[in-house]
Amino acid sequence: MMNTPHMDKPAERGKDATIDGMGHGMARGIDAFFRLLEAVMVLLLAAMVAMVLGNVVLRYAFDSGIAISEEMSRYCFVWLTFVGAVVVYREHAHLGVDTLVRALPALGRRVCLFLSDALALLCCGVFFWGTWKQQAINASNFAPISGLPMTWVYGVGYFTSVGIGVMILLRLILLLTGRLPEDAVRIFAGEAVDERGAGTRAGLD
Repeated sequence: MMNTPHMDKPAERGKDATIDGMGHGMARGIDAFFRLLEAVMVLLLAAMVAMVLGNVVLRYAFDSGIAISEEMSRYCFVWLTFVGAVVVYREHAHLGVDTLVRALPALGRRVCLFLSDALALLCCGVFFWGTWKQQAINASNFAPISGLPMTWVYGVGYFTSVGIGVMILLRLILLLTGRLPEDAVRIFAGEAVDERGAGTRAGLD
């Protein structure tokens, strides 16, 4: 059964419970990086809307269209999805089941957090390895209209696997060294949401 996290103690959006275990200088740098990613996502979405809408208008109003816009809008959607996955992971907003974890004591929650992060890190490694194995094939394939090497499309796997993997690894380090704040564990268990009730942040700040 999937439970929606309830609010015990609101966590301000943009603030991460693990900030106490990290330097504030690093936290500011990470914040700036994720603001840049959000700006990139906005640009990708705007480009998609412009290309798709423009093609619709040209097709119905002038019986013509721009062939490359259909292709590039699909590629923008791929990048938007995988860049968004990194941003959403930081906000701890991926779909999860917290029924069991919420019922556990503090030690049990930390064990579950370790196991969950270890498995997720393994998945990131498999994702990176699979992207690497496909590198040569993708580099020799080109988009039919734009001529873009498909490495620029499927290569987003490098970014996503490394981006999420680094966040997981740093959280594991904080957990194993005893520097992970209890609030981060509570957020993992679904006991804290932001003020809008639209997700939590248990990644890095």
